[in-house]
Amino acid sequence: MKHLIVYAHPNPDSFNHAVLETAVHALKKKGHEVVVRDLYGIDFEPVLKPEDTAAMKAGQTPGDIRTEQEYIAQADAITFIYPIWWTGMPAILKGYVDRVFSYGFAYAYGEAGIDKLLQGKKGLILNTHGTPKEIYDQIGMTEGLKLTSDTGIFEFTGIEPVAHLLFGSVPSAGEAALKEILKQVEDTVNTVF
Repeated sequence: MKHLIVYAHPNPDSFNHAVLETAVHALKKKGHEVVVRDLYGIDFEPVLKPEDTAAMKAGQTPGDIRTEQEYIAQADAITFIYPIWWTGMPAILKGYVDRVFSYGFAYAYGEAGIDKLLQGKKGLILNTHGTPKEIYDQIGMTEGLKLTSDTGIFEFTGIEPVAHLLFGSVPSAGEAALKEILKQVEDTVNTVF
């Protein structure tokens, strides 16, 4: 299985990077072909500009967008790994979605409604955040995050969400708790793929 991981964290020493390494290791151990697109590492331009949309409407997709779309097109599964900042994804990942999951590539409108152009792919999302999980659960934030990502991005484009893990209190978690999170990541990857 060809697996694309879209990773968004600026610090290579972050716990998110440990989550990334765990997911990559588990996938490769199962024989998956894995490509990682580290958005900070490749200095991805997140700002959708008028010239981008004009070029795409003219059938001349800008090279950086086309490159990312080719990775998505070739993937059987897509995993997003990112921290939750201010109850959402980092701006660089939002910009990736804005620019790469474009009309005519990821979705279109047809006579029957929405044409989901990325059908047949599976999607996994792995998130960390500083707020305790119980608080996010209590105020509806956990469900809100799942709705905007799983439904609003993946399902909207035809990608089947297979799991979405949100890990709270990460900055204050002890070593044992962090090891348990990495075990959950590995177990989930092994179960859904």
